[in-house]
Amino acid sequence: MERASLVFPAAEFEGRLTRLQQRMEQDNLDALLLTAPSDIFYVTGFLTRFWESPARPWFVIVPASGEPVAVIPSIGRDLMGKTWITDIRTWDAPDPFDDGVTLLSQTLSEVTPQGARIGVPMGLETHLRMPLADFHKVGTQIGTRRFVDATQTVQRVREIKTEREIEKIETACSIAGRAFDQVPAFATQGQPLDSVFRRFQIALLEQGADWVSYTAGGAGPDGYGDVISPAPAVPLQKGDILMLDTGAVKDGYFCDFDRNYSVGPISGEAKRVHEALWLATEHVIETLTVGMRACDVHRLLVGSLEKSGVTAGGGRLGHGLGVTLTEWPSFTPLDSTELVAGMVLTLEPGAMVREGTYIVHEENILLTEYGVRLLSPRAPFDMIEV
Repeated sequence: MERASLVFPAAEFEGRLTRLQQRMEQDNLDALLLTAPSDIFYVTGFLTRFWESPARPWFVIVPASGEPVAVIPSIGRDLMGKTWITDIRTWDAPDPFDDGVTLLSQTLSEVTPQGARIGVPMGLETHLRMPLADFHKVGTQIGTRRFVDATQTVQRVREIKTEREIEKIETACSIAGRAFDQVPAFATQGQPLDSVFRRFQIALLEQGADWVSYTAGGAGPDGYGDVISPAPAVPLQKGDILMLDTGAVKDGYFCDFDRNYSVGPISGEAKRVHEALWLATEHVIETLTVGMRACDVHRLLVGSLEKSGVTAGGGRLGHGLGVTLTEWPSFTPLDSTELVAGMVLTLEPGAMVREGTYIVHEENILLTEYGVRLLSPRAPFDMIEV
């Protein structure tokens, strides 16, 4: 009889467990304590939007050998029971006096020896999803065991995607691609930008997204000033460049790419910048190889943009992608992370049209032993006019 599991067959999660435990042995860890939604989903397949409620902490312990243990609020027992996890321990939460602290401490003490090193992700792009005061209480209740940083332990395993993960991300990209194809039908001159955002999210859901965790963008003459503000009720005008960016989710996996549209004929300057961004992206697609570093991608993108006579925007120019909208590494001059086969990445160069106005272009790619494979449908060289 096939073992119960959500999202993927149990064998997928068993493989992840093996790789995590191999890395734990390398890093001299006796257990991992995971609290973040992405890490818990990665190990268990526990997929829920209940994370939006901050009222309850959730814990998964990965021992050095054997299977994970879920220490969770009782409201989650039924769903966790549908995953491949069999050792599920619960308490009635929220409990203002002991919100899982005792149960978690007892479980950690049971599955690890005295003096154990218990890894908790503590570095960049991690967070502890439990009250800090309770974390300190657990530390006082587990004897000589101690918490140590396990950022690298988790990240080095999660960054290499399996074929099943890649399929999920590519499916999310296909959904977004079909939604982007519909944009010219509703993003017309005179339409308020907030209405365009709502219609775009509807299109994503209609095309098969489970939910749309992230929708952003902007619009303005020849470009936009930022890409994170809520959409205002300002009508699209002739000469605007409209950008829509999405992190649509399918089966727990994100896509993250944008598309730009010209409201009416595009100006010469905006056209020049858009073409430079397209060519810079193409340059990386053609030249990126295993063994390069994240800072090399930044250098390639900036160099190509400068060759086209445009100025790169500030900040990072791409990042990792998977069970969260953005993952490590970051394409900046400071990130020396080695790029390896199996990484899913975004290429996200931006360039200035003029001071305070820029255009951003983004694609999703898979790095393989043989080079780059596009996961998002490639944007056209000529910006689409609406």
